[in-house]
Amino acid sequence: MALWSRSGRVRPQGGGFEPFAWYLIRITGLALFVLALTHFSILHFIFDPAEQTAEFITQERWNQVFWRGFDWLLLMMVIFHSFLGMRTIVRDYVRGGARTALLMGLYSLAAILFVLGTIVVMTLPMGGER
Repeated sequence: MALWSRSGRVRPQGGGFEPFAWYLIRITGLALFVLALTHFSILHFIFDPAEQTAEFITQERWNQVFWRGFDWLLLMMVIFHSFLGMRTIVRDYVRGGARTALLMGLYSLAAILFVLGTIVVMTLPMGGER
């Protein structure tokens, strides 16, 4: 009896966007695991959650470029991973014009969330500014 069962989507053969998307969803999944675990550990084990207020976020975390970049990267990995997963589901179960419409809506929503997320993370005032 094998300890490892190979189930799930097989790697696409050939070139183009499909193998890229296949690898990207796996890379973003691994990145999400590391980033989310780091985020949770820092905010719940290193800092006391009872003392984390909006002022803590603006004065301590978002006042540093590193934490803005970390939070932006976490947000982008969530967006890429979730939308690539939805893309896979739509491609597997929807056919015809509905597939095209859903994929175009999905790509549009992903692009809008990418832009809005970047704007929010990059343009919120630093801790000392008002």
